[in-house]
Amino acid sequence: MSGQGRRSAGLLLFRHTGHGPEVLLGHMGGPYFARRDAGAWTVPKGEYEPDEPPWEAARREFQEELGLPPPDGEAVPLGEVRQSNGKIVTAWAVEGELDPAAIEPGTFTMEWPPRSGRIQEFPELDRVEWFGLDRAREVIVPAQAAFLDRLAEHSV
Repeated sequence: MSGQGRRSAGLLLFRHTGHGPEVLLGHMGGPYFARRDAGAWTVPKGEYEPDEPPWEAARREFQEELGLPPPDGEAVPLGEVRQSNGKIVTAWAVEGELDPAAIEPGTFTMEWPPRSGRIQEFPELDRVEWFGLDRAREVIVPAQAAFLDRLAEHSV
């Protein structure tokens, strides 16, 4: 994609609880994030090509990353953010329930350890959890915190 940065689209699942709204975030899989908490959680998302509508990509990536169908519900547009790596992420919030134990994450392969010649497989997301908005802001990829703010402004 010359001339433009990489683009990702994702779905931010939310639910109402007795102590306020919660969002479902995924912990990025692989060795670079294994021991990290802050900044290692993300909206389930993935890259898409320019000819794929972002909404369709967000739903496809939810299925690929979590192994579960995306919920049907009103989609709340959360707009775009640009992450520090230059990637532009577009997200929608959808109200729904999901049992974190039910996920069957997609995988990726990479050489690990570096320069070892060994190719290993890792989950895209090694776990997912529900977070209250304050706790979510502490652990989410910094640029994606704007999605939490926009969701809160939507008065969920």
